[in-house]
Amino acid sequence: MFGEYPLYIRRLFCYMIVMKQTITQFFKQFPDDETCLQHLFEVRFGQGHGCSSCNRPSNWYRIKAERAYSCQWCGHHLHPTVGTPFEKTRTSLQLWFYAIWLFTTTRNGVSAKELERQLGVTYKTAWRMAGLIREHMANVDGDGELGGIWQSVEIDETYVGGAHKGGKRGRGADGKTVILGMMDDSEVVTKVVPNVKRATLMPHINETVIKGSLVNTDELKSYNSLPDHGYRHITVNHGAGQYVGKMGATVNGMEGFWSQLKRAINGTHIHVSAKHLWKYAKEAEYRFNRRDRPQMMFSELVSTFQPLTK
Repeated sequence: MFGEYPLYIRRLFCYMIVMKQTITQFFKQFPDDETCLQHLFEVRFGQGHGCSSCNRPSNWYRIKAERAYSCQWCGHHLHPTVGTPFEKTRTSLQLWFYAIWLFTTTRNGVSAKELERQLGVTYKTAWRMAGLIREHMANVDGDGELGGIWQSVEIDETYVGGAHKGGKRGRGADGKTVILGMMDDSEVVTKVVPNVKRATLMPHINETVIKGSLVNTDELKSYNSLPDHGYRHITVNHGAGQYVGKMGATVNGMEGFWSQLKRAINGTHIHVSAKHLWKYAKEAEYRFNRRDRPQMMFSELVSTFQPLTK
């Protein structure tokens, strides 16, 4: 159907097809595993795709015994699920697509227990599926650069999880995991970090924020070296009850993002381990960065995958 078009055009067609889907429309579009596999083949390869074995453009024929297509010339097998979250799974592709649809149509995400109930799979399978979908969200979103000359970037950190021992809260609270967040006018980037020391935070900032940006932070001393790294720096003093600093500094945008993330964790997942927290932060990041086009999330996730390497 789409094989004669370039890859980016095929993806665009698929985006248009599945925009603003209801559950009825979803099952009409993807009624079975065969349709899902054909969709993966079309958006990733398409008829005329060059065979990696004989190096010739080929028509590809479906192999019914496995999730694969065969080259017309040499019989080499092409597996559309390789390099996707569905690569090493015996779970129905339709269930995978439906799980992704659930992730993109709920405001605060989906717990593994909810997937278990909705899909009729074991909790172990549901937990694995959820983790791979979050990793896929992180890969699709990527970590682009933020800010620029004369542009503003907010940088803030938050603490998630852990038990309050002895009533201690906030910075230094025992058992908590630190997330660094950086945000400009269009998107946010998160990084789970071991601590808030300058030597820990600055490499992530240097990697993500373009030099010359106007960086807004709170009064954490680790940010004091920002001017030495080529940034303009203004602060808001939360300790003095400020929401906006004297020079207009604010991290209100990042704090709003932290509120959304913590509502999702506390309301949907109850508890998230430090080991896997980065996935939940990236899921929230993916949603936030598409806040102006939420209807595109599902189509993007089932049509965008890392290119295969030989």
